[in-house]
Amino acid sequence: MILLNATATTQWAYTAGAPYLANRGYCVYTFNYGNITPIPSFPIQGLDDIERSAREVSRNVDRIMRQTGAKKVDLVGWSQGGGLLPHYYVDFLGGDKKVDKVIGIAPGNHGSTGDMLTYVRYFIPPFGPVGYNIFKALFPAFAQQAQYSDLVRKVYGNGDIKPGPHYPTIVTKYDEIATPFTNGFLEGDNVTNILLQDDCPVDLSEHLSINFSERTWRHVRNALTPAEATRVPCFQVDPFYPGMSEGR
Repeated sequence: MILLNATATTQWAYTAGAPYLANRGYCVYTFNYGNITPIPSFPIQGLDDIERSAREVSRNVDRIMRQTGAKKVDLVGWSQGGGLLPHYYVDFLGGDKKVDKVIGIAPGNHGSTGDMLTYVRYFIPPFGPVGYNIFKALFPAFAQQAQYSDLVRKVYGNGDIKPGPHYPTIVTKYDEIATPFTNGFLEGDNVTNILLQDDCPVDLSEHLSINFSERTWRHVRNALTPAEATRVPCFQVDPFYPGMSEGR
């Protein structure tokens, strides 16, 4: 199983998820992608053109399959790593033949409004569009994940999924980055959409804390091995970091 990190992060994004899975017997791989700097260990990556990053994913999937002898891999990704990036790889780079599951954690499927920030580019013409175009040139992955971007239309314009892989999707209604949160849901026969609050209203995880929540990783584990799935218990999950909820 391969973990794909979010925009503006690296492998440190899985300091909770990777050991949780590895300690339960899963074979876990991860790598950095989308580095726009000359420093390989730069802590902020996943910013490059997503199509180029998807080619990095393709090369690394092939490498891991050669090393392990695996016939297929599971992709588990947070934000970009669970949305546009793996979907582009599966749809356009032959990943549908190599991937068994694409598990998205707060994925930016169908693009995001960034809590309406993407509309700032229409304000105060011409400064809004000019500023947006400069931002797009410097950090293409952000702009490509905006709702209605050319890449979003290309990836999801002819349907959400490809035949073959299964697509479990884990979403929180308190997401403040991948907005509206309903964009994270997918449609298709091989889809399982999970809203964390459906069975646990005290789960207040948002776009950041969802990736460090035990409830999230229990759902991931169930998605990886559905024959061994167990009920995910309901318990308080705070936004951002423990103790943030009112009254704590």
